[in-house]
Amino acid sequence: MQKMENSSEIIVSFVLSAYGNVGELKYLYFVIILFWYLSICVANTVLILVIRVDRQLHEPMYILLCNLCVNEINISTSLYPLLLSQMFSDRHEVTVPWCFLQMCFMYTSAPAEFCSLAAMSYDRYISICHPLRYNVIMNTERVFFMILLVWIYSFLSVILSFSFVFSLKFCGNNIENVYCDHQLLIRLSCSLSFHSFISDIFFVFVSIFIPFNLISVSYVKILAICRKTSTENKQKAVTTCTPQLVSVSNLFVGCIFQSIDSSVIVAQLPHEVNIILSIYLFICQPMLTPFLYGFNLKKSRIRSNINSKVKTNKSFTGIQAKLGIH
Repeated sequence: MQKMENSSEIIVSFVLSAYGNVGELKYLYFVIILFWYLSICVANTVLILVIRVDRQLHEPMYILLCNLCVNEINISTSLYPLLLSQMFSDRHEVTVPWCFLQMCFMYTSAPAEFCSLAAMSYDRYISICHPLRYNVIMNTERVFFMILLVWIYSFLSVILSFSFVFSLKFCGNNIENVYCDHQLLIRLSCSLSFHSFISDIFFVFVSIFIPFNLISVSYVKILAICRKTSTENKQKAVTTCTPQLVSVSNLFVGCIFQSIDSSVIVAQLPHEVNIILSIYLFICQPMLTPFLYGFNLKKSRIRSNINSKVKTNKSFTGIQAKLGIH
């Protein structure tokens, strides 16, 4: 890490040194990154539009899913435009305000992701464990209140955790990553304080530990109920809960990669692998969500159409019986 010789000099921009010089490959990287970013935005937007258009999907679970898709677009937008802009830059500089703005967007999306999954797991818990009270508990007003609470909670967790970074005095401007990592920013400050360690612990506690415990409690109770039900109900529960469990598992894999990225082990890995590990969640999670839930959505719609046809046939048969038609 390079420190500036004159610590009194005001830092107006940071250099993202992880980009390096890729030569003519920058055109290939630009096309790949642009294609992946557009694919993420299109996939999540299409899923939102399908839920918006199909009245059969105007249910709490799918409203919460729309919020999750919005967050996936937010996650991607906090990173990919910066990557694209830096592909054709020689200095790879980003101004201090833009760096702070990116950091806020990126770290707000983390608790929003976990809290959205916690809200969805609570919805599944009510649906499976208290089906007769589902419409009363998960009414539209409460669902939108939960979504609002998710974003307020996520925003406050970032502000309370990292607001001190905005007032730091920096003695260096070289960030060894492709985005503005708050840990690397703190290392560039002229004086490292115990406050930075406490802020990391607090952020992990409120953005990961608390939502994960809520998710765990919901699924433990679902598992307890499923053990006492029929095989058909067990299959339905597995089908509806699998996407969320896969999403949570992938998030923890990404968190592990993030912790590895900050350790000494990284020094023994190739430069390209280090970069991929640091942005793993931004690559996989935004595309995993529409893929998992889109596939499950298709099966749900087929099941719903079958149930509607069965109900229609039963009603038609009942009318025929009343009229004496055989």
